[in-house]
Amino acid sequence: MFPAGLYLVATPIGNVGDLSPRAQETLAACDRVLCEDTRHTGRLFTRLGIDRPLARFDDHTAPAALAGWVAELCDGRRLALVSDAGSPLISDPGFELVRAARAAGVAVHAVPGPSALLLALTLSGLPTDRFTFTGFVPRKGAPRRDWLAELAKARATWVCFESPHRLAATLDDTGAAIGPARLVTVCRELTKLHEEVRSGTAAQLADHYRRHPAKGEVTLVIAGTGRPPAPTVGDAEITLLKALVAGEPLAPRHAAKLVGAATGCAVNALYESLSMADP
Repeated sequence: MFPAGLYLVATPIGNVGDLSPRAQETLAACDRVLCEDTRHTGRLFTRLGIDRPLARFDDHTAPAALAGWVAELCDGRRLALVSDAGSPLISDPGFELVRAARAAGVAVHAVPGPSALLLALTLSGLPTDRFTFTGFVPRKGAPRRDWLAELAKARATWVCFESPHRLAATLDDTGAAIGPARLVTVCRELTKLHEEVRSGTAAQLADHYRRHPAKGEVTLVIAGTGRPPAPTVGDAEITLLKALVAGEPLAPRHAAKLVGAATGCAVNALYESLSMADP
């Protein structure tokens, strides 16, 4: 029923009832389960009545350990990979193991289930046709500044994870980057007893969480601009402007409006480009 191979098994993000029967059967049938924290997964297994060998797998796992698990897979064993909560590999280690298993000709199976990323996205009320997931928000320095700069111009919805202790500060920085027009949704403790989904501007939410410090797991969903970036003014647009002005002749401002309507370039940028262009 369960052939040899690597099984990527989603585990609950809060409510144990969200673990599928297939996931439970798979975990019980595997020869070994790789997990972020053996104590955390051990408590889950005790609750479920599962008794399987556990091995820690995280960012500090030695290459030799990974090679050993691939060797076990090649010998026909069944290994499962789980995270502390949700779908494995989403902002968690694991892609190296999947890549190594595939390179060795080992079958890799997925047992889908809970995902804070997708649950928050669907609860946010923000567009879901396109989105960018950025993992955990960088804490400081250049990575954080770069993250905010990308967020400011992002067209699609952004989804990210954040620590409750840094939530208010991140919302302050987010508000400064995106302004008051774009909405933000904070999803906290999803599927748990104190689940909370709160939407507003970044400034409104930052004020709320300064007065009511957040606890538990937090997922942020941030609206994109929804607009394509304005086309830049290039040589072709400037040539067209010159032709319009020389041929009619048209006033430079009128020519800029015509070219702007045809190309999508900003009228002011076209007008300034024409005035700076060589005759």
